[in-house]
Amino acid sequence: MTLTAFLKDRLVYIMTFLFLAGFAILLFVLENYRYPGLIESGTMVYIAVFAVFLLIIWLAADYVRQRHFYRQLQEATERAGERDGAAIVNNGVTHEQKLVVALLQEQNAAFLNELNQYKRQQELRNHFVLQWVHYMKTPVSVIDMQMQEVLRELPLGEEAQREAAQSIQEEAERMTRGLEQMLHTARLDKFALDLHIRRRPLHEILRSAVNSHKRLCIKHSIFPRIDGEAWVESDEKWITFVLNQLIGNSIKYSKTKPGSKNLQFRIKEQNGGAVTLEVEDEGIGILPHDLPRIFDPFFTGENGRSSGESTGMGLYLAKEVCSRLGHSLTAESVPGKGAVFTLTFKPGGIHVME
Repeated sequence: MTLTAFLKDRLVYIMTFLFLAGFAILLFVLENYRYPGLIESGTMVYIAVFAVFLLIIWLAADYVRQRHFYRQLQEATERAGERDGAAIVNNGVTHEQKLVVALLQEQNAAFLNELNQYKRQQELRNHFVLQWVHYMKTPVSVIDMQMQEVLRELPLGEEAQREAAQSIQEEAERMTRGLEQMLHTARLDKFALDLHIRRRPLHEILRSAVNSHKRLCIKHSIFPRIDGEAWVESDEKWITFVLNQLIGNSIKYSKTKPGSKNLQFRIKEQNGGAVTLEVEDEGIGILPHDLPRIFDPFFTGENGRSSGESTGMGLYLAKEVCSRLGHSLTAESVPGKGAVFTLTFKPGGIHVME
């Protein structure tokens, strides 16, 4: 609190003091008028100056005494958005200030207690999600293996049974990818604990991710092509997750278009050591009014709602993972012609993150 604000808060007291001092001087003047020579004019001036001097001394002493408390309040106000902002105010002077300090401490303790309970609940919930995902991955894997065995043993001519088995296998793959997305969502809060940065061949990681989608690509007449090679510093598991999201989205929004479609991957080394990966599909594209929001959580967009398969979390997680790895992810699109997602691996990557 500045001295000006301090004086404004005590303006009523100052005016009252000056009024009483002025009233006393007025009484002296009237008394001197009644009995001339009783009080000299110099004495009245001295009394007035002395009263003002006492007022200034009192205000200065009071301000110095409470200045530390006001500074604490000012600093706490500036850090109001921080968790420990209220803990700064810990020293009151007057009884009223001590009550304020006690109130803030009680409120801060209650807040921290509630926050710790919430964190504990989140940890338990994340633990349950991780356990459930790992539990569900086993039966899904068994279903996939059984469908592979069924397809191997089906005799020629049983096209209906083969189509049904392939459909079940495809749904099992979708369940597997959904479980992986949930698993990575739960792990995002502990990102730093699940990170292993090393120099890896981007083209090999990309080729592995494309091969995991080859069944869908063949089924929907999508022909992937990888151009270029480069080595990047990143976490292989997390960047594979990002690539799976981009490839899965490209297939999802390309399969409804008739005929054959291309899925182009272009790896380029830029000046300064950066590496870019462009993922270009020939799908239905993204509408202009949806494009700025595709990386927002739970945003599905008009095309996503029409397809009925979008959760609105895939691109959000991909963007979030890229940001934490020190990479960038952007998108461009022409409705009806396709979309281009550009993944940029900056020099130094995660090593230059703040």
